[in-house]
Amino acid sequence: MVAHNQVAADNAVSTAAEPRRRPEPSSSSSSSPAAPARPRPCPAVPVPAPAPAPGDTHFRTFRSHADYRRITRASALLDACGFYWGPLSVHGAHERLRAEPVGTFLVRDSRQRNCFFALSVKMASGPTSIRVHFQAGRFHLDGSRESFDCLFELLEHYVAAPRRMLGTPLRQRRVRPLQELCRQRIVATVGRENLARIPLNPVLRDYLSSFPFQI
Repeated sequence: MVAHNQVAADNAVSTAAEPRRRPEPSSSSSSSPAAPARPRPCPAVPVPAPAPAPGDTHFRTFRSHADYRRITRASALLDACGFYWGPLSVHGAHERLRAEPVGTFLVRDSRQRNCFFALSVKMASGPTSIRVHFQAGRFHLDGSRESFDCLFELLEHYVAAPRRMLGTPLRQRRVRPLQELCRQRIVATVGRENLARIPLNPVLRDYLSSFPFQI
């Protein structure tokens, strides 16, 4: 054990005593200077695509805030009536009315830029569509001089007219809720101008006034 340790120690001393050799430069590096490093190109910054220009809307702009309120009110009533079919096409409306009785009608969005809504009705000669114009804050049918403050007053007028151009609306739900039928009967009995005089709680009174029409 002692002899082995002595040999290991002698080897360690002799190894440590040898001087370390410095690496000699290669002939290529000594003959020419190192080429300067090329600058790395900057990464391309992605340029965002320009935002698309807003497309033309279907409806024209409002002339006044009063016109905006009337159209907003008409849209809310249409959503509640059940016979507003939204962006239904002319062909789709006529196909739905073809097998219905004469006088059946529905309201849909007009495809014309100068009109908000259109009235599609089953006539004796077949389904037809009539534009509903909104001018000077009033609604009137295309070709008619009679105008109304409210779209549903216009519809009520043609439902009750002697010629009865309009009959029963074509609702998307054939079976109506009982509360809607009761509201329609109350409005027809007392008139919408007298709804506020009925002794009811505010919730029921608000429900009656939310759609005060007989259609």
